[in-house]
Amino acid sequence: MPNQNNTPNFEVLHMPPENTNSLLVTSGGDAVIFDAWGRADAWEKLLESRGLRLRAIYSTHGHGDHISAAPELAEKYNVPWYLNSEDNVLISWSDGLLEYFGLPKLDGNYRAPTDIDSGNIEILPNIYMDVIETPGHSAGGMSYYFPDFGVLVTGDTLFRDSCGRYDLPGGDMNALMQSIAKIYEMNLPDETYVVHGHGIDSTIGILKKENPYFKE
Repeated sequence: MPNQNNTPNFEVLHMPPENTNSLLVTSGGDAVIFDAWGRADAWEKLLESRGLRLRAIYSTHGHGDHISAAPELAEKYNVPWYLNSEDNVLISWSDGLLEYFGLPKLDGNYRAPTDIDSGNIEILPNIYMDVIETPGHSAGGMSYYFPDFGVLVTGDTLFRDSCGRYDLPGGDMNALMQSIAKIYEMNLPDETYVVHGHGIDSTIGILKKENPYFKE
């Protein structure tokens, strides 16, 4: 994955049960997690084994398969968990999905997420990220772009050859198509590395060739 001077490092992880693509961004000993899927204790072991300090958690949206470990990790490490407030209602709805995957339901007293909306923010020292509102798969869907490192995180808005569902709570087909068009119209370089919520990673160039939704 694109990297400059070996820092920061962008690593796609498939935490068990292997269903969702999580992204671990590290710089020195600091770490940020995107879409903290799986069990919190598995993330704790990973962070501790690598000597990493968790600084924040970002979610692309509020479905359970993207947030399962976020509340507990945020509480344990006393760090912010960012989720667009439009998706707060999905947190408790996610229990059925977690049960399907054999994961514990979220504690009713979970640490509440911090709202996030569009803008450019510094997630770690000298590491900046564009926050892009991309609703449609859910009402509060967000994508994240690292312009200095050529990495785009789309969550379930876009997959390598398809797009996310819009028949789940908060879904809206028209909004999803508009969000995909927004990403297309950003005119990102073809070599931009794209991390999807599920499935194989891609690039903007691959999306232009293989994804029927990613077009003018």
